[in-house]
Amino acid sequence: MIKVIMSFHNDQKAIEVPKGLRTTIRRCVAQTLTHTEFEGDIAEVSVTLVDNETIKRLNKEFRDKNKVTDVISFPLGFYDEYDINPENGAYMLGDIVISMEKAHAQAIEYGHSLIREVAFLATHSTLHLLGYDHENDPDGEAVMFRLQDEILDSLNITRATE
Repeated sequence: MIKVIMSFHNDQKAIEVPKGLRTTIRRCVAQTLTHTEFEGDIAEVSVTLVDNETIKRLNKEFRDKNKVTDVISFPLGFYDEYDINPENGAYMLGDIVISMEKAHAQAIEYGHSLIREVAFLATHSTLHLLGYDHENDPDGEAVMFRLQDEILDSLNITRATE
């Protein structure tokens, strides 16, 4: 499995971060890279947990969508064209920003755990960091959902996961 160097920030107080969430996110990122046959051995990603107000502001500022969303990806490259961190040789993939309030609401709506919901969002967002697109590519949504299911299944993170 690919080594993931992850910088993790909890910039929200609305939802308590479940024990093991950071490890789960790291595993999802690593498995997404492995599953999609990412060519590097080491990757670097930043993950920030925020509240709805913050993600709405980011969504408006960077995507011109004035609404709350669950996750936003800020890729630093696409399709194997990434900067390399000279200090550790890691491919710098970009930033993942997750709204814990939105993730919590969706976990309740879909009837699964918060950890499972954040795992899904981390996997989804990592695919975006790798250049996968479901908004501008008509076939992209089906591809992304298939990959997400395969990746989460391979980690035994199912909708029933508590």
